[in-house]
Amino acid sequence: MMNMMKTVVTALVVSAVSFSAFAAKEVTKEEVQKMNLEKIGTVNTTAKTTSPMDAKRELSKMADEKGATYYMVVAGREHGRFSATADIYK
Repeated sequence: MMNMMKTVVTALVVSAVSFSAFAAKEVTKEEVQKMNLEKIGTVNTTAKTTSPMDAKRELSKMADEKGATYYMVVAGREHGRFSATADIYK
């Protein structure tokens, strides 16, 4: 039983690390300019997220799906739930 628990915990840690290793990174306007990033589009979250961190996680996932390496939040809204818009960059 203890070995199984260790295996499950290890799998969860590896999953979390691998997600963050491939997740698009949030950047600031200054970083976009300094790194001379190329804008490749925009992504929007739905109003399904329940916290700002959930919205950022969703933006990162959507940016990944569109081939972006970075994203910059350009708008956010709280209306019982959270939604956001981000420009995405390579």
